Amino acid sequence: MTFRLALCTTALLSLLASPIRADDISDALQAALTAYNAGDLSKTSEALTLARQSLGARQSALLTALLPAAPDGYTRQDTEDFTQSFGIMGGGAGAEATYSSADGSVSFKLSFVADNPMVASMGAMLGNAQMMAMMGKVVKVGDQALLSQDGSISTLVNARVLFQAQGGTEEQMLPLVQGIDFAKVGVFDTK
Repeated sequence: MTFRLALCTTALLSLLASPIRADDISDALQAALTAYNAGDLSKTSEALTLARQSLGARQSALLTALLPAAPDGYTRQDTEDFTQSFGIMGGGAGAEATYSSADGSVSFKLSFVADNPMVASMGAMLGNAQMMAMMGKVVKVGDQALLSQDGSISTLVNARVLFQAQGGTEEQMLPLVQGIDFAKVGVFDTK
């Protein structure tokens, strides 16, 4: 009994003595603060850029997790570089996946784009069911109103996340769209 207690105590003390590893975001923010306090604005800016990139990658991973799994008879292929060009469009996070039938006859994409200035500009259109009704058919998934128009299903969630399904018919895409928890999408990066 004493040997086990000593072993557990040693293990616990070694865990407490070792420094807790910070993540990329907090490391970059700390580097920015250190550079700022030293008066080096160039390094501050560089570190903040790295923190923003890491934060965007973390947010994109959270959005990717909210895309539905491929249904039976389909495959899902996540777009790895989907957010790569977001920097020139004002930043933000996003996720995209292509869903393809096994025989290749059906293929469509589902995507999220969050916290991007271009998304905010769509608020008047996609944030209002009456405006959507003037542009096309409005479908409901839970409490979320979506615009179905010309092979595309779109909505703006919580005034910050644009969702789009494109490339298939409403009949092909809507069953997957109905599997999305839009309440979670609206607060995807909060606990």
